[in-house]
Amino acid sequence: MVNPWRGDVRLVVDGQPRVMRLTLGALAELEAALGDGSLMDLVKRFETGGFSTRDVLALVVAGLRGGGWDVSTEALRHAEIEGGPMAAARAAAECLGRAFALPDAG
Repeated sequence: MVNPWRGDVRLVVDGQPRVMRLTLGALAELEAALGDGSLMDLVKRFETGGFSTRDVLALVVAGLRGGGWDVSTEALRHAEIEGGPMAAARAAAECLGRAFALPDAG
């Protein structure tokens, strides 16, 4: 079950609904996968629309792993994502936003 208050985002991969969540471990993995730059650089790229497909793929893999699915980057490259690349980018951006959003104060 997807819980947005926990940072969950739903993504359908190969016909199976999956949960993406950027846990601390997933964020560390994401940072390592991206190499140069910081997570804040990644956030800025998504905010300005300057992100790459590599950014999206790394974010989706990290999010799926944080959500409990031990998927490899190579396997995800060959997977069918419902809604295509735009849905993947939207889910990646939403997951990134939820990871750094503060809960509403009221």
